[in-house]
Amino acid sequence: MEKLEREIRESKFSELMNKHFAASSIPKGLYCLSLRLTDEYSSNAHARRQLPSPELLPVLSNNSYHHFVLSTDNILAASVVVNSAVQSSLRPEKIVFHIITDKKTYAGMHAWFALNPVSPAIVEVKGVHQFDWLTRENVPVLEAVENHHGIRNYYHGNHLAGANLSNTTPRTFASKLQARSPKYISLLNHLRIYLPELFPNLDKVVFLDDDIVIQRDLSPLWEIDLWGKVNGAVETCKGEDEWVMSKHFRNYFNFSHPLIAKHLDPDECAWAYGMNIFDLRSWRKTNIRETYHYWLKENLKSNLTMWKLGTLPPALIAFKGHIHPIDPSWHMLGLGYQSKTNIEKAKRAAVIHYNGQSKPWLQIGFEHLRPFWT
Repeated sequence: MEKLEREIRESKFSELMNKHFAASSIPKGLYCLSLRLTDEYSSNAHARRQLPSPELLPVLSNNSYHHFVLSTDNILAASVVVNSAVQSSLRPEKIVFHIITDKKTYAGMHAWFALNPVSPAIVEVKGVHQFDWLTRENVPVLEAVENHHGIRNYYHGNHLAGANLSNTTPRTFASKLQARSPKYISLLNHLRIYLPELFPNLDKVVFLDDDIVIQRDLSPLWEIDLWGKVNGAVETCKGEDEWVMSKHFRNYFNFSHPLIAKHLDPDECAWAYGMNIFDLRSWRKTNIRETYHYWLKENLKSNLTMWKLGTLPPALIAFKGHIHPIDPSWHMLGLGYQSKTNIEKAKRAAVIHYNGQSKPWLQIGFEHLRPFWT
């Protein structure tokens, strides 16, 4: 009996490990799509046409429009975000999408939106290499993160080595694996901390993750008064779903570390990345970026012992005191790791978020939650 239980337990951990690798890889279809579109960019003049057209360039810095920012290297996911926003909007002619991607995906991303316009909305596609401000001098911490041997080994190494599985629950192990997604050391994932510099002429933007679907008109977000705060976000410590909506600082930080214990409160409410209203005017009066860099450096110096989960922990610190809570109906989380998502609530949510490993474009996505995205 004991042997059988051990085998079942080992099988569960093996299943979780395979799921992690499935979530970290690029499906063949997405890879081929990007290659085909890159080829189209090089051979088809229509795929290279200027985005947006020259007469619409002034709109990119016109604050009377609703500006969305999306940072991604997933062309299909970007298309879903943009199309769902336009289809759900009562005034799509007011929408401007600023899509930022990496150098290898730029040609394919540009080709897709050039060949599949979402008029009357406006789309701009830029590669990180096209932003003059994104030089090595301005992002030294992120360069260190991407090249640090210990970091790369942590995210790409043997995740079972040194893990005491006999004292670890499958749920805890799954959470640790999710924290080891290679995307967390990507510059694209950290770009949101540089929004005031990347868009110097804009006053307010809504930043979106690429694993979301928009189901309601989001224009009222620009009418929300943030009362001088920088970041309008949904708090994740209050809600009926005890797994998804029960996150406090203790869930993200190691409070046995003296610096963490000294500066943070374990009971403080966490908030969600993925659909955020950023007041860039208020942000420019703060030291949020510098605080973010400082804590990234401290975590590097501590050999990643202060936290283990990507961009949210340093942001929880950097935006401390700068958060304005918004109604939870604007942003529903957990569709990528919570199979018991309330379907009726998901239908009513303005934005649904497939945060977690089970993305809807992967075979490991939850079948009953995929139709929202499809």
